[in-house]
Amino acid sequence: MNIFSKLGSLFSSDIAIDLGTANVLVYLKDEGIVLNEPSVVAILEAGGKSEILAVGEEAKNMVGKTPGSIKAIRPLKDGVIADFDVAEEMIKHFIRKVHNRKRFVSPRIIVCIPYGATAVERRAIQEAAESAGARRVYLIEEPMAAAIGAGLPVSEPCGSMVIDIGGGTTEIAVLSLGGIVYAKSIRVGGDKMDGDIVSYVRKAHDLLIGETSAERIKKAVGAASVPKNGEPGRKTVVKGRNIKTGFPEEVEVNEAQIAEGLKECVSAIVDAVKVALENTPPELSSDIVERGIVLTGGGALLKNLDEVIQNVTHLSVIVAEDPLSCVALGSGRALEELDTMKGVLNSSR
Repeated sequence: MNIFSKLGSLFSSDIAIDLGTANVLVYLKDEGIVLNEPSVVAILEAGGKSEILAVGEEAKNMVGKTPGSIKAIRPLKDGVIADFDVAEEMIKHFIRKVHNRKRFVSPRIIVCIPYGATAVERRAIQEAAESAGARRVYLIEEPMAAAIGAGLPVSEPCGSMVIDIGGGTTEIAVLSLGGIVYAKSIRVGGDKMDGDIVSYVRKAHDLLIGETSAERIKKAVGAASVPKNGEPGRKTVVKGRNIKTGFPEEVEVNEAQIAEGLKECVSAIVDAVKVALENTPPELSSDIVERGIVLTGGGALLKNLDEVIQNVTHLSVIVAEDPLSCVALGSGRALEELDTMKGVLNSSR
């Protein structure tokens, strides 16, 4: 390999980033998804200075357990950047990690953004990626990336409908001919579900728990509807602090209880789906009747959510094969086929 080939390979390490509120997934060109870590940064503050202590999984393990000098921060809120400086450092960290800390890599980067992101929010994401070392930044809207990753025929003259339930937002979109015909973004997702579980456990059991414990409950016994047989369903033990006695305590919660706690979130998602269907052009509606609706994102794994949406819409609802990775896989495919898929991207230049 001559010097020019080496330089070409060094500078062609392009990546696609699913910059999620809960997790960051990175797709490396020609290799696939090479990183999946929480969107958390731990910062040590001492002597009036701030220093990055940990990023990703290591930082997430510190959430709710840090002394006063350390803060565990999630720099993204509702799918967009809430803390620019911390987000920039997080992106830099993941780029260096993916490229094995090569100093001279200057990749092209595709970053996923919520459909409802404002121009200011879009610019913030572009600038963060550019400051992290990208030589060119493309943006792709999450519902488009999710649909591509789920294998939907988005470039064909037929309607496809996707519901992408992420950590901060739920994106509902109808797509056709490589574009989004109608989309609705609501700020309800995995984080809101965790918050509602925290509230429910506190109200029902006088037990104060953290978001990390709530997430574990959601994965263990979370459901969109109560069991049909009237039984409590799956059970799990949760530990926290009793708000009346102040002492640590553990209680048992079950599927039926958590379904009750998640009722508001599920209703918000179902209502948004109904609005999307009401605003879909008739010709595309007929395609959706034939093809059904596809669920992607971590929220797609909530037990019975597909059944709840199906019962309300009377349409077939399918959970994507790999819902957690659909957005990253879709943006990765756009990266691999950049010349033919530029129509679904927004460029920084």
